[in-house]
Amino acid sequence: MRTVAIIVAGGSGTRFGAEMPKQFLELGGRPILMRTIEAFLENGDNSFDVIVTLPQGQMDLWQQLCREYGFEVPHRVVDGGETRWHSVKNALDSIGAIDDVDIIAVHDGVRPLVSADVIDRVLGAARSDGAAIPVVTLNDSVRQIEGNCSSHALDRSMLRAVQTPQAFDARVLMDAYMQPFDPTFTDDASVVERAGHRVTLVEGDPINLKITRPMDLALAEYLLNDPDA
Repeated sequence: MRTVAIIVAGGSGTRFGAEMPKQFLELGGRPILMRTIEAFLENGDNSFDVIVTLPQGQMDLWQQLCREYGFEVPHRVVDGGETRWHSVKNALDSIGAIDDVDIIAVHDGVRPLVSADVIDRVLGAARSDGAAIPVVTLNDSVRQIEGNCSSHALDRSMLRAVQTPQAFDARVLMDAYMQPFDPTFTDDASVVERAGHRVTLVEGDPINLKITRPMDLALAEYLLNDPDA
C-alpha cells in the first residue's frame, strides 16, 4: 500500500516582507520547501509519494530552483487553489483511484523541521483511528474576544495548538473532501470532523514550527544548527 504526503506550499511572502515566496527562502543553504520534502522522503519507517501544491505563477520559479540546487528528490507538483482547502482538493483529485493508498498526510510546506518521530506518531494513530493530528500545549495565557470589545480568559490547560502533518485514512479524507467548500474550515481536521469523523490528538513537537515571519526563520536556522537546543 502507498502512503501519500500532500505538501501545501502557497505562501506569497507578504507577511514575511520578502520579495520571494517564503517557501523558497533559504534555510541552511537550501530553500525551505526542499527541506520539507526531504523530511518525508528521509523518514526511515515510511515510504511516501509526495505531491506538492504550488500556485501556477510559482511553478517556473520552483523548476528553476530545482535546477540551481540540483534537487532531484522525487515529487509531483499540482496547481494550488484559492485557499488551502482548494489546494488539498486539487491534490486529492490528482491521485485518482486510491485502491492502493492507505494513508494520506497533509503538511505545511513551511514546516521543514518536522521530525520522524512526529510523522510516525501521526501515521500510526491514523492507521488505527482513521484520523490524527499533532498538537502541543500552550505557554501563553489566552483570551477570547467578545463582540462588544470585551474579553475573557480561557483555561489554557484545555487548549492545544495544532500542527501538521495531519494524517487520515485515504477513504476518510477523500470522503470528507466531497463536501462543498466552507470558509469556516480551518484545516484538514476540521473538514474531516464536519464529515462526521473523530480526530485523534497525538503529541507534536515545539521544534516543528511554521515559518511565517523573519524571526521564525532565524529560530529555524538556530535549531537546524543545534537540534539539541
